[in-house]
Amino acid sequence: VMGNALVNLYGKCRCLDDAKSLFDKMPDRDVVSWNTMIASCTRNGHSTEALHLFQQLQLTSVKPNNVTFVSVLDAASCLVALAQGKECHATIVDSGFDTDGLVGTALVSMYGKCGSLKDARSVFDRIPYDSVVSWTAMIAAYAHNGYGKEGVEIFREMQLKGMKPDKATFISILFACSHSGLVDDGRYYFVSLNKDYAIIPAVEHFVCMIDLLGRAGLLDETENLINSMPVPPAAVTWLTLLGACRRHCDVKRGAHAAERAFELDPNNPDPYILLCNMYAAAGRWD
Repeated sequence: VMGNALVNLYGKCRCLDDAKSLFDKMPDRDVVSWNTMIASCTRNGHSTEALHLFQQLQLTSVKPNNVTFVSVLDAASCLVALAQGKECHATIVDSGFDTDGLVGTALVSMYGKCGSLKDARSVFDRIPYDSVVSWTAMIAAYAHNGYGKEGVEIFREMQLKGMKPDKATFISILFACSHSGLVDDGRYYFVSLNKDYAIIPAVEHFVCMIDLLGRAGLLDETENLINSMPVPPAAVTWLTLLGACRRHCDVKRGAHAAERAFELDPNNPDPYILLCNMYAAAGRWD
């Protein structure tokens, strides 16, 4: 137990080498040990190593559980590794975890991030019980692949079933609207967030809405929304506006957005890159 706790601690502190060294020295590694090490790798951006560990686990007598599969699917998602994700899915079926809600949701997310919407929807339709998380994963799958209208349809089905969307659900539906040009739908859901569900919009919701309006070229409305935010805008907020200004060649507004982004995050090179691209597109090199 102490060894597992230390591996987890090292992983959360981003000391992955120390975590792996301790894991390798453990005389008796149970499923918790493997889960902790796999999750630590995934959490710290070492998804390839996480998949390799899963392969090693399968050569032992230790049986993976639903926590194992969720972490492995997360690793496959990060790598957009559809083949490895499908191999994991086959193992899940063989292990009898294909009816587990957490695993099913992780599969929907993995297939969505890998662009395999048919597989994502097939898994979603077979999840044995409804949860906000699984519905949100399906909406996100459609959203990330540019199928905003389908994402909206799923959201409406969810509402008809009497399920209450949460903050993450609204981020997904606003993202879906943003990447499919569904401005009116996006406006409606942004208002509904607080009006109908008493959810206070977070920075992520504002960023999605700013992206939606910016993509549509509604830059006045975009800037007004930023100025009306109840909390100080983060650097990503101004970066999103800057991206919209670059897309629509609004140099003056873009320069202002870049300046604000610089102030909030001076070590981030993204504002410089976007600003240079905007000036280049406008033919202004001076």
